[in-house]
Amino acid sequence: MEQIPVSVIICAKNEEKNLQHFLPSIINQKYSNFEIVLINDASSDDTLEIMKSFKVKYENIKIVNVKNNEAFWGNKKYALTLGIKAATNEHLLFTDADCKPVSKYWIETIIQNFSKEKTIVLGYGKYKFEKTFVNLLVRFETLLTAIQYFSYAKLRSPYMGVGRNLAYTKEDFFKTNGFISHIQIRSGDDDLFIQEAATKTNTAISLDVKSFTISNPPLTLEEWFRQKRRHVSTASYYKFNHKVLLGLYFTSKLLFYPIAIILLFLMSWQIIAPIILLYFIGLFIVFGMSAKRLKEKKLVFFLPLLEVSLLLFQFSIFITNTFSKPTHWK
Repeated sequence: MEQIPVSVIICAKNEEKNLQHFLPSIINQKYSNFEIVLINDASSDDTLEIMKSFKVKYENIKIVNVKNNEAFWGNKKYALTLGIKAATNEHLLFTDADCKPVSKYWIETIIQNFSKEKTIVLGYGKYKFEKTFVNLLVRFETLLTAIQYFSYAKLRSPYMGVGRNLAYTKEDFFKTNGFISHIQIRSGDDDLFIQEAATKTNTAISLDVKSFTISNPPLTLEEWFRQKRRHVSTASYYKFNHKVLLGLYFTSKLLFYPIAIILLFLMSWQIIAPIILLYFIGLFIVFGMSAKRLKEKKLVFFLPLLEVSLLLFQFSIFITNTFSKPTHWK
């Protein structure tokens, strides 16, 4: 298949160490026609110098140096917009400075999903395995989110993607006027853009393992809590039908466990126990098949514990965001 020209776009803010470690995995991709657009988003460390050191060695690297602008202070979307405008090619592939493709065929595998009709491709960005409960929870939430946005896209109602593994065309970007309608919101360069640009027919998903990326996970619950607060804050800007459906999913999960426990005491356990058992059978089947496809099978062994823990975690984020706003992306 002809390898169409691709611009891989990486926006970095104070990422000198990650760039040194992860950028070679992008540079060494087995793809004949791609450039790498490195965006230095007003970093205060040696990020720009690291970018320049790579550019000296590789001709296909382009650097966009973004300085703080009073109107868009600390806004990643402003930096990304400048990077997209500087990109040479029509097809854009996005990832983060702390991400590594799991395969040398990442670009090829993602890009082959494009067609005349499919102009947006949703990929999967997984997290590195660590032997901690926080890591289990982070990877479970990532798996659950992927199951949801892949499933909605399959049902012709795409609502989000993840910026560490996402592709779309310049035409789609400029057709929606970029991020201008939500430029004031601190996050959402991925999901809020998909809310505007994705349609029933223009969105493809990539489930091939060679198309996955892997990132270093948040190491502490506090670090992850801050990260997810920013992500969750964008949900209030989703389309009404997506807010209703996702809200019903969360609410039904949150109510299931206390109601099940109460009914076990108030009603005959011979009636309630089979219903609860049926729920868990369905849960294990759905998550088991999905975890196998997305190479996260070990998570299934801890499924009930992880589900309850995640529900409590998400509820605490909801309460916290109700009374205070999350901080910038860096």
